[in-house]
Amino acid sequence: MHVIAQTPRFVIRNFSPEEEDIYLALFGDKEVTLHLPKRTLYENRQMFRDSLKEYAEGKVLGRWGIFNNGSKEFIGICLLRPYFDDTGRVEIGYVLKRKFWGKGIATEMAQIMVAYAFTHSDAREVVAVTTLENTGSQKVLEKAGLARLDNINRDGDELAFFSLKKAVG
Repeated sequence: MHVIAQTPRFVIRNFSPEEEDIYLALFGDKEVTLHLPKRTLYENRQMFRDSLKEYAEGKVLGRWGIFNNGSKEFIGICLLRPYFDDTGRVEIGYVLKRKFWGKGIATEMAQIMVAYAFTHSDAREVVAVTTLENTGSQKVLEKAGLARLDNINRDGDELAFFSLKKAVG
């Protein structure tokens, strides 16, 4: 199993095919998905299966599972993907099970993902978006070093936009 990062509290790693059900169950909690784009079970299943294909292709960016280092319990997912404008930007995203909110895991994970993007890809900038109401994620992104810029519109929704440019030199 390919490990992206490991801390004393959790490991970020590739999913195994057998973990599809725990991945899909994450999207069954309405509070967890409140600030996410609305997707069907089929779409979420397809994203999981696409991730498995991307692992096999050796892609640097992707979608990974976050698991408790001791109990191996599933905590959530994180992702890095090219930002839609394809200008050297990489977008970070994440979803955690509700029981892991407020424990600093998202902030620690976001810091790791930012560092990973800058060291393992040609990203010149890491960006993120949240709904305007998702103040918890906004705080996470700021603690991870991203600055809030002007809001953007994506698919008809106004979103908070965050950015961190790679240090030069």
